[in-house]
Amino acid sequence: MIYTVCGESSFFMELRNVAIIAHVDHGKTTLVDGLLKQSKTFRENEAAMSQTLILDSNDQERERGITILAKNTAVTYNNTRINIIDTPGHADFSGEVERTLNMADGALLVIDAKEGPMPQTKFVLKKALECGLRPIVVVNKIDKRDARAAEVVSKTYDLFLDLATDERQLDFPIYYAVAREGKAWATLPDDVEGPADLTPIFEAILEHVPPPEASVKGPFQMLVAALDWDSYRGRYAIGRIRRGVARPGLSVTLIKGGEVCEAARIDKVLVSQGLKRLEVEAAEAGDIVAVTGIKNAGIGDTIADSAAPDVLPTIEIGEPTLKMAVMANTSPFAGREGRNVTSQQILERIKRELETNVSLRLEMGEAGEFILSGRGELHLSVFIENLRREGYELQVGKPQVIVKTIGGVDCEPVEELTIDVDPAYIGAMAGEVGRRKGVLHSQSDNADGSVRLVFEITTRGLLGLRSQSLNLSRGTAVMNSLFLRFDPVGAPLPNLRNGVLIASDSGKAVTYGLNNAQGRGITFIPPQTQVYEGMIVGLNSRAGDIEMNVAKEKKQTNVRSSTADIAVILTPPTILSLEQSLDFLQDDELLEVTPKSLRLRKKLLTAEGRAKAKSRG
Repeated sequence: MIYTVCGESSFFMELRNVAIIAHVDHGKTTLVDGLLKQSKTFRENEAAMSQTLILDSNDQERERGITILAKNTAVTYNNTRINIIDTPGHADFSGEVERTLNMADGALLVIDAKEGPMPQTKFVLKKALECGLRPIVVVNKIDKRDARAAEVVSKTYDLFLDLATDERQLDFPIYYAVAREGKAWATLPDDVEGPADLTPIFEAILEHVPPPEASVKGPFQMLVAALDWDSYRGRYAIGRIRRGVARPGLSVTLIKGGEVCEAARIDKVLVSQGLKRLEVEAAEAGDIVAVTGIKNAGIGDTIADSAAPDVLPTIEIGEPTLKMAVMANTSPFAGREGRNVTSQQILERIKRELETNVSLRLEMGEAGEFILSGRGELHLSVFIENLRREGYELQVGKPQVIVKTIGGVDCEPVEELTIDVDPAYIGAMAGEVGRRKGVLHSQSDNADGSVRLVFEITTRGLLGLRSQSLNLSRGTAVMNSLFLRFDPVGAPLPNLRNGVLIASDSGKAVTYGLNNAQGRGITFIPPQTQVYEGMIVGLNSRAGDIEMNVAKEKKQTNVRSSTADIAVILTPPTILSLEQSLDFLQDDELLEVTPKSLRLRKKLLTAEGRAKAKSRG
């Protein structure tokens, strides 16, 4: 691979393209940090040398501790340029995995030495094998007190046996690491002390990841796998060059959906180097590049030399499983806390998101509703949180499972649910999943004393379970799910939630009113919170909704008693997160989302309106 940097001389490099895949929190982004630092990508005095999770630059990624957006970077080792693709580990962002694995020739599969293969490990490995990649297994966190590297290796072999479609895929190298300290070994060490050294991982990539098979002789051709944008150069179309050479000034054709869309010209060609993009005069087939000048490029489009506009197979993305209605805020408090409040502003933002969020779908609903479909609750809630942080006001309805007609039969998604829980709460968790029509498939003991329960359950049954599990297990349950298949729609589920406490009057919530409400259930708001009629202020301890005036002051009298001046002490309110609020919703409820507040409410705010709707059926 010959590079000519703009304004500098040419230089030659070997090339490797490798993806890093793993279950959530198994350490792949931390491993990327080490590879970036030890390859001397940064100067010693650069800020990145003291940072962690360098590629997780998105605010939500840092706050949640997960990778949401796939990203590519590059390092240089022994005159070899290594393009590294860091992918998400959560199934809700599997679209990011699917669209980026096609740029790689190999994969580092990172597995926690304590937890072993997890549901998302199975998912990402399956995708990698389907793409024909040969994984390099890295057993990470071997310094944990309860690490069980040998047992994890055995379970990893079992996982490969389940997923491999070719016996050659069963021959994979294994390495060991403490990514947090930047250390790796080719064999399991007796002692993890010593200097930081990831040389074994670098050497493994050079030895086991093949150079890209691509021809530089034909006309240029590239499939767009990602998009980026800045105010200086505009839109970047990012992808792997499948054929030929990319050069500034090259006349190209943009092909969408198999049809020629428009003629364009490449303005700049850039390659990654650490966290920067380096402008080059040419990049050859096999490399991952960003090109500018193609204003209307989208993910899955082909960019090809105008002399030979041949289309590439588009990226296959799994179908959405959940949908929810999004609309402009219509509550009495609408417009108080946000900058972008109209339906048109929300629609324009959704359309911008569709350009890069390949798993998201949009349908136009009734009465100004936008129906968003995604891969799961986390996938949808991350986008809603982004809107909130960008100053949008909106309201969203209860997430609904997408029913698919197969052979004339209505079918719903079924998932494999894995729950790791303290033994004391096995009965409570199994009982709740059973109430939701889940079927227990296996139960096993974990090394840390917890128990792993594996169920099959419909996505419909999963809705709200994560929030419920926090109460049932006192926060000890760890849940992961993985889509399996579509099955015929099953029997209706029982009512899975009690009624709610509804504000009957508008005003400011006071201690006296909230104390009365806490006599009937759990409250969601503290004193001095502004409420409006129809706003949900708590959860009833029984079935059925109750209207309560939480803004009601205690009536003053001339009669005094020995206890009259004793202050009322309220139980602290339960403050729901965005995901918990979405889990909580019923069909007749909405969640009001603003930059400052999350408010649960009834669709029909007045008691009279709700009574009429109930009488109509």
